[in-house]
Amino acid sequence: MRYHVLHATEYQYEQPVQTARHLLHLVPQPLPWQALERQSLRIEPEPTTHMRSADPFGNPVDRVEFAAPHDHLRVESELIVAVGDRPWLATASDGPAWERVRDALDYHAALLGEAEADAQRMRFESPGVRVKRELEEYAAPSFGAGRPVIDAARDLMRRIHAEFRYDPDATEVGTSVVEVLENKHGVCQDFAHLMIGCLRSRGLAARYVSGYLRTDPLPGQARMTGSDASHAWVAVFVPEAGWIEFDPTNDCLADERHIVLAWGRDFGDVSPLRGVIQGGGEHTLKVGVTVMPEGDGVKFTTDQSRGAA
Repeated sequence: MRYHVLHATEYQYEQPVQTARHLLHLVPQPLPWQALERQSLRIEPEPTTHMRSADPFGNPVDRVEFAAPHDHLRVESELIVAVGDRPWLATASDGPAWERVRDALDYHAALLGEAEADAQRMRFESPGVRVKRELEEYAAPSFGAGRPVIDAARDLMRRIHAEFRYDPDATEVGTSVVEVLENKHGVCQDFAHLMIGCLRSRGLAARYVSGYLRTDPLPGQARMTGSDASHAWVAVFVPEAGWIEFDPTNDCLADERHIVLAWGRDFGDVSPLRGVIQGGGEHTLKVGVTVMPEGDGVKFTTDQSRGAA
């Protein structure tokens, strides 16, 4: 599938912002099953400096700075990206027993391969995902002795989907995983954090994946521009198979509907836009995301990609 994605973020500040620095995770990861064909990144006002590099997890990141006062910030990313099925959808079995995967990741520097060593940092708690006893207890029914790791993770995903209610008004960015577990509601970010915490509590490596999800309008209704939102899901490391992606919000393995932007330990590592500002006072925020198959009647705004300035 080839997708046309629009992602617009706009801040309106009560008072002028004097200076600001921001990190933007808006460039899709280059992957064997995913290719960015075109992108236009428009920023208003014009940044004083704009550089593109990689973050500590290998994600493309734009670093922008503003040295002049401004009362608003608008960042609009428009892209064409081609996405195919993940290779492991056709070849991955249920994998080895989850205990074997856990033990294979135990730290023995001389024995770990590059992939296993890289997965190590996704085994431990992070600022957005604390590993608590409550999470280990919730995960326990899915992780019986000798159960294949992919089967166990799939069961955990299904339980979260069945037992938790999607409610965009129930949580905030800083809501803890334990609160989500207690209240049984939240959004995709919360369900991803919860599943990651449960997996890490069993000694497995799990990372947060940020991106987009193609959603289809109801029969007979037109697709509404800006009606979608960015999405989040989970990847679990399985030796030899690699990172297997699970979407607990929708109870499915990630497929050609899922567009990967970035991955990290939790949302804080891969927020689409975050930064530090001086001044500004109170602010309002508007975010709109539209994901549509290319050719749905919308033309790309520009024929040129804009890289780092």
